[in-house]
Amino acid sequence: MFRPKVPTMPQPTDLTTPPAVAELTTITPDTSAPPPAPATPARPAVQLTPGTVLALVGGGTAVVLVVGAVLVSMLLAVALTAASVAVCALTVRSVIARR
Repeated sequence: MFRPKVPTMPQPTDLTTPPAVAELTTITPDTSAPPPAPATPARPAVQLTPGTVLALVGGGTAVVLVVGAVLVSMLLAVALTAASVAVCALTVRSVIARR
């Protein structure tokens, strides 16, 4: 089941022509030098000051709080929907049982 099945190549039954003979060609190397690569400008190193570190920490905290609030609100919405569906189901069941 897990082994691949490789198709077998059928042998030719008719007369085939012999393969053509290929002529050899000589390759001469190119002696010209490639153009020099353009120099890339040096990038300045990133310097973290206490102010930038504080800003990064504050931004990360804000992102975590916002994402957490969104997830909690989505969970609350699902819980409220489930509770309302359960109340509707009980109401419909009691109405049907009275008839």
